[in-house]
Amino acid sequence: MKAWQHLRTINHHKMLVMRGCFRVGLYKQGLLHDLSKYSPTEFLMGCKYYQGNLSPNNIERLEKGYSQAWLHHKGRNKHHLEYWIDYGVGEKKGITGMKMPLKYVVEMFIDRVSASKNYQKEKYTDRSALEYYEHGKAHHILHEDSKQLLEELLHMLADQGEDVTFHYIKHVLLKQKDYGTPYQKPANPEIQRN
Repeated sequence: MKAWQHLRTINHHKMLVMRGCFRVGLYKQGLLHDLSKYSPTEFLMGCKYYQGNLSPNNIERLEKGYSQAWLHHKGRNKHHLEYWIDYGVGEKKGITGMKMPLKYVVEMFIDRVSASKNYQKEKYTDRSALEYYEHGKAHHILHEDSKQLLEELLHMLADQGEDVTFHYIKHVLLKQKDYGTPYQKPANPEIQRN
């Protein structure tokens, strides 16, 4: 029973992310999103620790002190900020967040929104993803530019809704020449949102 419920949960999440990615023109990312969740390493742990209202990785982490499924997942999915953690160079010594390509920051945003919809169900609002992010952001290791963009999108969603935010992503952000390169903070902090 847990296996079926877990499969339904990850399929529903994948569909939500796919719709969001397609909506902004990231078709390949929408199709390939989270495919590692179907691998034995992640799927079997997901079935074992399935709860329905939160990530099985959290339960596995509580029981074992780490999540084997999460360690596998974050190393294979570039839309997770943890994928981009490395040793810094120059002034940035030690562990630091690397600048994420724009398309992965956008996918990370869509992933967070979709996870909130998936777990909160009818309690979801446009503020849900921002509230979840705010709850844990003190512990994130994230490059400042990537953080700024993610927060901008989460606040835009909370304040102006999904239609405005997804329109902005598709018609402003992803109209840059090469959205596969790391996101560059605009010289003018006031970004046009029309």
